[in-house]
Amino acid sequence: MSFRRALALAACGLAGGSVLFSAVAVGKPPARSGGGDTEPRPGTAAVPAAPAAPQGLLLLPPAAAAASCPPAAGWIERAGGTGGYWDSNWDRREPLALINLKKKNEETGEEELASRLDHCKAKATRHIFLIRHSQYNLDGRADKDRTLTPLGREQAELTGRRLASLGLKFDQIIHSSMTRATETTEIISKYLPGVKKISTDLLREGAPIEPDPPVSHWKPEAVQYYEDGARIEAAFRNFIHRADAKQEEDSYEIFVCHANVIRYIVCRALQFPPEGWLRMSLNNGSITHLVIRPNGRVALRTLGDTGFMPPDKITRT
Repeated sequence: MSFRRALALAACGLAGGSVLFSAVAVGKPPARSGGGDTEPRPGTAAVPAAPAAPQGLLLLPPAAAAASCPPAAGWIERAGGTGGYWDSNWDRREPLALINLKKKNEETGEEELASRLDHCKAKATRHIFLIRHSQYNLDGRADKDRTLTPLGREQAELTGRRLASLGLKFDQIIHSSMTRATETTEIISKYLPGVKKISTDLLREGAPIEPDPPVSHWKPEAVQYYEDGARIEAAFRNFIHRADAKQEEDSYEIFVCHANVIRYIVCRALQFPPEGWLRMSLNNGSITHLVIRPNGRVALRTLGDTGFMPPDKITRT
């Protein structure tokens, strides 16, 4: 096994594979006593030699390595033993997984595998634009009171102009049903006339999964991760996937929602550890652009872009 693959298999959390060892930087390995003699002493049983660690690395036992890896949430599907390699059927739309190989053609009695695979293949690319809502009133006690601030409305105007300037034919705007996301959508939509708007509770803000490493200034109750996490994961499965096989042209879709939701979606779409969502930061009114190819490959074009805003208009509240 190559050293690179060994390290990949050791990475915990990338795809839920078994932990073989953990690599930790240390100094030079100590010299063996007795001039490096590996023969067993008289009267003792021979013990298989442990694999030598590459210089500068220390192999830890599986139990010690696993102790540092938090258990994955039950709703996250991770293929065992993949060691962080790309799962081509991440959205359950890989053509080979969609057909019944046992089904025979009634006339010839043979599988027309190539024809059926082609029928299930996506042909178009989906462009997903994830927009974080603009700045809002943090003093509001209820959601209806958390309206956009004057600066927040300016930010939404700037975001709307930016999206319009791209010259793309947007298919729809799907937005969180929370007040700040709804108001942001209304302002953006002025610059995209004719684009239909759809509201959904799935994209509401919440605590998607316990972050790793943890933070001291934000510690929701465990039940909040349990309730919000399953809903936000449902939003990911419902909205983030390759195009339907019937879709002929590339699509451009806007999702106006919240920082936690966007960061979690980015981690899941790129097959990064979802627990790392809080390691990213998103400005108000920012644009994150995901591309999902017909073969299921995903690329992140931009993350939290606010380069179209003047410096004095940029906030992260």
